[in-house]
Amino acid sequence: MDAQGKLTGTTVMVVDDMEASRYAMGTVLSRAGHRVVPVATGGEALAELDTRLRKGTLPDVALVDVGLPDMSGFELCRLFKERPHTAGMPVVHFSASAVPPAVHCAGMDTGVEAYLKVPAEPLEIEAVVRGAVRNAQLRAGDRALVRRLTLLSETIVTIQAARTLQELSDAAAEGVSRLTGTPAAVFVLDQDDQLYRGLSRDRIPVALPDEAADRTVAGLLRRLARGQSGVQLTTVPAPLWPAGFFRPGVQHDARLAVVVTQDGRAPVCLAAPARGMRRVGLEGETLLAQLAQATALAAQPLLMYKVERHVALTLQHSFLPQPHRLPDLPGIDVVVRYVPASRQTEIGGDFYAALRVDEGVLTAVGDVVGHSLDAATVMVELRHALRAYAVDESDPAVLAERLDRTLRRYHPDTTATVCLALIDPDTGRTRIANAGHIPPLVVHDSGTADYAKASGPLLGIGLPHPPATELHL
Repeated sequence: MDAQGKLTGTTVMVVDDMEASRYAMGTVLSRAGHRVVPVATGGEALAELDTRLRKGTLPDVALVDVGLPDMSGFELCRLFKERPHTAGMPVVHFSASAVPPAVHCAGMDTGVEAYLKVPAEPLEIEAVVRGAVRNAQLRAGDRALVRRLTLLSETIVTIQAARTLQELSDAAAEGVSRLTGTPAAVFVLDQDDQLYRGLSRDRIPVALPDEAADRTVAGLLRRLARGQSGVQLTTVPAPLWPAGFFRPGVQHDARLAVVVTQDGRAPVCLAAPARGMRRVGLEGETLLAQLAQATALAAQPLLMYKVERHVALTLQHSFLPQPHRLPDLPGIDVVVRYVPASRQTEIGGDFYAALRVDEGVLTAVGDVVGHSLDAATVMVELRHALRAYAVDESDPAVLAERLDRTLRRYHPDTTATVCLALIDPDTGRTRIANAGHIPPLVVHDSGTADYAKASGPLLGIGLPHPPATELHL
């Protein structure tokens, strides 16, 4: 566009079988600063578009004579619109003969932008071309915005479903890459200064940035996030931004969107090459800022969970007896192995105990329902309650009943399982009370094994517990 607001440098395809008319139209357009691609028939126009499509140089607008020798201008327009790569190219019909309004409407139905009666004044031709191109550009911009908003929505859904900070960083990096069309990186710096880094999949997976690069980014984020509110968009020049995050071994100026979580403790950073961000413009940066805010919101509960998980693990590990610190129990060998189902379920209400009591040895294995700090807390209470009750009572059925009442009194919305076994090492007499847990597995001298037939209701639901099951080992 020139200083007067005229569209210049536009490529116009002129489709007209009359050489003189084609020349006249081309001359008017060339003088107005447009590049002209003249063709005589609809078939030539389609072949020219195929050639230009391979080179990536499609015309900006096509001026098509209604009466072509091999097909009508309406048919040619329909073929343009049916092809995905040319569907957005605006088409203007023209004719030297009078065309009734009904024909105009038929042309509009095929996707024609405007109709031009020739001969026409040069300014009239210029106005029609400019209007068609501008309308097409607006539609293309609207389609691009809708596409980006759709990508933004899809990315937000994905990051909200992330179960870990690493999953969130990877999903957000992929979303930035799809929004901007460039490689991207996302960083989350938690309260313990641990940096989580996600890189988009379009980055070649070799020569990853090293720990020094991560430390540089972490220090930069701490400085940018200090006293910040809202999203900060900033450009970091290549000498200050480590090489390799976008392309292996290549330095780039980085365009960052930095925001802190709601508690102000953890910065979140979305990064892309500054050159690539210039192509998406202000609209793209606005979407990047929105994605940064959504990423920070999604990171907040994961950061809180990480803190809670650390507290719960510390609590659980502190109160579970360590295998090397189990009591010496004459006549019985005690071996413990605790294996979490997964990293996500490592925190929980699992507990075990092996206690010396007046009538022998009392063993217990239990599980408070849930995988959270609450479950770990209730686990500690039940374990201490069991130890206290076992001072003057060793009957497993009585102990199960007391634990049930304790749980219902202080945690009425919680349930738990426990299996208690009282063993006399001298006689082999064993009494088992099982409240909803997996029963003990008895391994015989012959090598066969059977589960003890001991069952009962969970703790916390208020049902009566049966007498202890008795067997001899």
